[in-house]
Amino acid sequence: MPETIILTGLSEDPQLQLILFVAFLAIYVITLMGNVGMIVLIRISPQLHTPMYFFLTSLSFLDTCYLTTVTPKLLSNLLKEKKSISFASCFTQLYFYAVCATTECYLLAVMAYDRYVAICNPLLYFITMSQRKCVQLIAISYTAWIVNAFIHTMAASRLSYCGPNIVNNFYCDTPPLLALSCSDVSLNDLLIFVFVGFNITVTILTVLTSYTYILVTILRNRSASSRRKAFSTCTSHLMVITIFYGCSSFMYARPSSRQNPQLDQMASVFYVVLTSMLNPLIYSIRNQEVRHAFRNILGRKFHVQHF
Repeated sequence: MPETIILTGLSEDPQLQLILFVAFLAIYVITLMGNVGMIVLIRISPQLHTPMYFFLTSLSFLDTCYLTTVTPKLLSNLLKEKKSISFASCFTQLYFYAVCATTECYLLAVMAYDRYVAICNPLLYFITMSQRKCVQLIAISYTAWIVNAFIHTMAASRLSYCGPNIVNNFYCDTPPLLALSCSDVSLNDLLIFVFVGFNITVTILTVLTSYTYILVTILRNRSASSRRKAFSTCTSHLMVITIFYGCSSFMYARPSSRQNPQLDQMASVFYVVLTSMLNPLIYSIRNQEVRHAFRNILGRKFHVQHF
């Protein structure tokens, strides 16, 4: 087994690498500020201590971990001529990446269910989405990622790697790692198909069912302004969900022999980097209650400084 793995990165052009470094550094900083800022705002704003914002806090924390799993190494390699990573670090990155990806998959489904209860059964919302129920839903999401990540990482680590050590991607993921193995990877392909297929099927059915009931409820609402607001929120949520599930299905629903490195890298950028940046913008900043809480914090700060 080779001691190190060479990551091809996004480009071999030094000038383009510098541009990409600046772009991804800006995205990373914006994402960290957006997600950490959202966590702090929700924690210090009593009016945001509801189930919806409990899940938004979890999503912001997850996106911070998700992007941090990949981006620091990507930024470091963009400044290097030789983009290498040790085998141990590669499998560590693979594990935590799988952890975050699976958790976000389930968390998006949980958030869709939360919106279904809030819009379709508003009188029972705080009874149905009790603190205990919210914690249980988060626990299920994290349990799913522990099982999923452990299975795929262990299955990949037991293979023999005796060929070239070049991974056609900017981070360690299962499909490009399987392409390096000289062992039979049919079991790994089957595990990916079964577990990823199960996770995507269960969660996307939850999302589609929840939003179907939400849309029916919205259409029955006679208030035009309420319908426009609800449709805007649903469209934004579904946009992020479509990007997330679309890219994950594209990347993992095919056998390793049919992977396309260039297309997979483009999908990875959307899947890993852009969704983490879009989530706080779409799920939080566009929310009227979040904007109101932010203005209240700024108002209190200005009032204290003035006196």
